[in-house]
Amino acid sequence: MVQPCLECVCLAANLSITFLKVLLWLILLGLFVELEFGLAYFVLSLFYWMYVRTRGPGEKKEGKRSAYSVFNRGCEAIQGTLTAEQLERKLQLRPLEGR
Repeated sequence: MVQPCLECVCLAANLSITFLKVLLWLILLGLFVELEFGLAYFVLSLFYWMYVRTRGPGEKKEGKRSAYSVFNRGCEAIQGTLTAEQLERKLQLRPLEGR
């Protein structure tokens, strides 16, 4: 008998749990629509989803730099960031219009 891989089992369990959560949310949405609080339930659900999905500072992965350089060690900017010095150089070297 072939044993399923652990990753496949975990993926199937996560999909099942996600499906049950969505199903519960839809059932509760129907209930609140009947109680004429459907819009409030929907909006509060969106706020809750944004709150849950926002990563906290303790959940930052090691070695991953923030897009905001002030949160990185030594205020190191990520590649492709336009610094104030670069912007000043570009603005000063630009020829004046109309001349």
